[in-house]
Order: sequence, then structure tokens, then C-alpha cells
Amino acid sequence: MNLSITGRHLEVTPAIREYVMNKMARVSRHFDNVIDTQVILSIDRLEHTAEVTMRLRGKDIHCEAIDENLYAAIDLLADKVDRQVIKYKTKMQNHAHEPTKRQEMPVTE
Repeated sequence: MNLSITGRHLEVTPAIREYVMNKMARVSRHFDNVIDTQVILSIDRLEHTAEVTMRLRGKDIHCEAIDENLYAAIDLLADKVDRQVIKYKTKMQNHAHEPTKRQEMPVTE
């Protein structure tokens, strides 16, 4: 999984980078078909925003979380993207393994 972390109006410190990498690793535990992940962290006055765009095979997932604390915004973001990835994974599994429906002919004697 390629992970790129960008900061708008803030410098991405090694501590923040490590925190984001740990949170995004949780998503890869659930679903290993992640192609690319882009995380954008920004600060606007009292709001800290964390956004992620995750490219999966066949779908792009975008989430955004806003909080007063940057680490709390990253936590919210990780929870949101985790839920969406699990939902996508279950949809893929349900459709891939759905048996074909057969109509049985009545037996006549």
C-alpha cells in the first residue's frame, strides 16, 4: 500500500506521520487490496481536518473528519474509512459467492 501524507498550513512531523501510518495500517488488516492512500491534514483556525482518499480495486473511498484536536480528527477518520472498507469488502464477498438460482422442474410420472 502506497501512503502519502500531506499537510496544509502545518508541518507533518515524524510523530504525526507515525500516528497516521499506524491508524491506516488497521485498514490494511481488514482489506489487503488497497492500491493507494492519500492523507491530507489541514488546520483552519480552530478546526483540524483530516481527509483520506483510498483507491481500492474497483472503487475510490473518500472520507473527511473535523475536530478541535488533530489526533482526534485522525482517529475519527480512521474509524470512518475502516467502516467503509468493511462495508465494501462485505459487498464484494456477497456478490462474488452468490450461488445461481435454479428452478427445479416438477417430476411427473
